[in-house]
Amino acid sequence: MAAGTFHHFGVPVDATQDNEIYIEGAKVYITDAEAHPFRVEYLRFEPGSPMHPDVQTKPHAAFMVDSLEETLKGRNVIIEPFDATETLRVAFINDNGAVIELMEEK
Repeated sequence: MAAGTFHHFGVPVDATQDNEIYIEGAKVYITDAEAHPFRVEYLRFEPGSPMHPDVQTKPHAAFMVDSLEETLKGRNVIIEPFDATETLRVAFINDNGAVIELMEEK
């Protein structure tokens, strides 16, 4: 049974991308996955980014879920829930090597 609805596929990159958005707390530049025809989000991390090494080096799939708290139960959480935007809370898990971002609308 799926834990949520697919939202985007995240890919760490080294090169600057068009229309990057900077997230200061995470020291990362991201692109808007919803603007990409295949819902790809590119992430370019600055040195010293506090994000988990798996998130910085491995692609991830992102899913919208109804409840982060419920979905995270029993999972290998590598980034605890945090407010990504005023309307979005996210967390990251590692599921047998697969990095997954879980997103909940506030």
